[in-house]
Amino acid sequence: MHKIALDGPWPIYWYGVLVALGFLAGLWTASRRAQRAGVPAQRILDIGPWLILGALVGARAMHVITYWDEEFAGRPWLDIINVRQGGLVFYGGFIGAALATIIYLRVKRMPFWPTIDALTPSVALGAVFGRLGCFMNGCCYGRVCDLPWAVRFPVGHETHGTAVHPVQIYDALANLILYAGLAWLHRRKQFDGQVFPVYLMAYAVARSFVETFRADYLPQNYFLGGALTPAQFISVGMFGVGAGVYLWLWRHSRSNA
Repeated sequence: MHKIALDGPWPIYWYGVLVALGFLAGLWTASRRAQRAGVPAQRILDIGPWLILGALVGARAMHVITYWDEEFAGRPWLDIINVRQGGLVFYGGFIGAALATIIYLRVKRMPFWPTIDALTPSVALGAVFGRLGCFMNGCCYGRVCDLPWAVRFPVGHETHGTAVHPVQIYDALANLILYAGLAWLHRRKQFDGQVFPVYLMAYAVARSFVETFRADYLPQNYFLGGALTPAQFISVGMFGVGAGVYLWLWRHSRSNA
């Protein structure tokens, strides 16, 4: 863990650097993938600013809503937009980016599902960098762990030097595997739109599993009497949406065959 990448009067944090690298890697790989699907690479790059804006607004909004009492109540309003040191929730960013992309595709009348499929694997790739940013920042930390790969954060961290699960690394590895699987599926998909719902279902399962090792939530953050973390709660809905979209698109593809 080392928060600051470049020190100085206006320090640059590793969290911000890695999130930015995640966006760049995601857009670059998506643009190359889109070309193979007949979507010009430049059109994917044109989506980039809107996708990034939607992701940042959504991710920050969900963090502020989730941790309002703990971090923002009674604090200066400018703290709400200060994301240099962290404070972005993946699911909020995903929802915000998805809405921005849908609106952009409709306005520009671009091919909807081929473009969505080209972008989807790169969402998982971007999340790899984001989780590495969480690790460098020391947020989203895990439960107490005595396994050989347990990590200890520096003095002053909330874990107080206790060995804990490297949850951020677990999530990064899960997303890397998911990226590879989705990129493979994109080359072999049987109908337009297949990649997106598979991502929704697969990530919901992977994230729910990784969340069982998290320890940074406060009691009031849990749902259903402490049974589910916020991410697990959203994952239930995400899996259901993914299954419904997959079934609908599969039936639509068969009816048009």
